[in-house]
Amino acid sequence: MSLLRLLPCLLAISALAADPKPAEKKPDYDSQYVLGPDSQEKPNVPKGKLTEYTMEDSKTFPGYSRKWAVYVPAQYDGKKPAALMVIQDGLSYANPKGQWRVPVVFDNLIAAGKMPVTIAVFVNPGFSADKNNAKGKDGKPLGKSNRSFEYDNVTDRYVTFLLEELLPLVEAKGLILSKDPAYRGIAGASSGGICAFNAAWQRPDAFGKVFTTIGSFTNIRGVISQREHDKDSSRPLEKGGNLFPQMVMDSPKKNIRIFSQDGSHDLTNEFGVWPEANQKMADAWKAKGYDYQFVMGEGTHNGRHGAQLLPEAMTWLWRDVR
Repeated sequence: MSLLRLLPCLLAISALAADPKPAEKKPDYDSQYVLGPDSQEKPNVPKGKLTEYTMEDSKTFPGYSRKWAVYVPAQYDGKKPAALMVIQDGLSYANPKGQWRVPVVFDNLIAAGKMPVTIAVFVNPGFSADKNNAKGKDGKPLGKSNRSFEYDNVTDRYVTFLLEELLPLVEAKGLILSKDPAYRGIAGASSGGICAFNAAWQRPDAFGKVFTTIGSFTNIRGVISQREHDKDSSRPLEKGGNLFPQMVMDSPKKNIRIFSQDGSHDLTNEFGVWPEANQKMADAWKAKGYDYQFVMGEGTHNGRHGAQLLPEAMTWLWRDVR
C-alpha cells in the first residue's frame, strides 16, 4: 500500500524531470540598433583608399608595436590641407564590411557634402608579442596589450604619442593635414572613448572634435594602479577617469565639441557604473556650456548603437566646416 500511495508522487517528479521549465530568454537590448543607408556602399560614390602599416616600436611606449592605417578620400588632391579624424582601436573601425565601416561612411558623407574632405587615421593600442610563442593560439599572437595603460590614463602621454610619433608618419606619406583644431577630430569606444576625450582635453589646440561611445569614464586606472602599488610600493598610483566630471567643472571651458553615446544596460563592475559615469560627464559639459550631444540608449557594452549613430555624429560634429 505504501508503494501505491507513493506512485503518483514519483510519476509527478518524473514528469517534471522530463519536461523542465524552459529558461527565460534574456532581452536583446542591442538588436534595435541597425546600420542605416549612410553606412552602406552606394553606387556612383567615389571610394577612398585604405592602406595599412605597422609601427614596430615607440619612443613614448617603448617595447610595444602596433598596427595602424590611413584612409584617404577620393576627393583629396593635396592642394590644401585635409581635415583629420584619429580613431582608437582603429583597425576594427576601418573594415568596410565590419560593424563601424568608417571608410564607407566617410565616402558617403564627403560625397554628399555633409563633412569636409577628411583623412582618417586608424591606430591600434600597443602590443608586445610573446617571443616564445609568436604564432600564438589559433593564429592569434600571444603577448601583452598596452591598451588600458595608453587609453585609460588621465595624462598627456598618449596624445603626445599621436602628435610626436604617429601623425608625423602620416605626413611623411605626403599627406597634408590641417593644423586648425576645428578641422581635427578624435574618436573611440569604451577605453578608446575616454582616450579620445582625454586627448582633446589635454591638447585642445590639436583636437577640437570628439566622438566617444560607451566611454570608460570610470576608475579603471585607479583600481589597477592600486593593485600594482599594493604588490610593489614603488609602482605609482594613477588617476582614474571617474575624476573627469569634477575636472571639467573646475577648469575653464575648452574649445571642444563632443558627441557622446552610452546605453542604460552598459557595464557595472568594480571600476564603476558606465551609464552613471557617462551621464555625469554630460551633466558637467552642460553645466560648463560645452557644445555637445549626449545620446543615452538602451544598449549594452558594445558598438552597435555607436555604429548606427556614426553618420549622424560626423554630420553634427562637422556641421560648420566643409
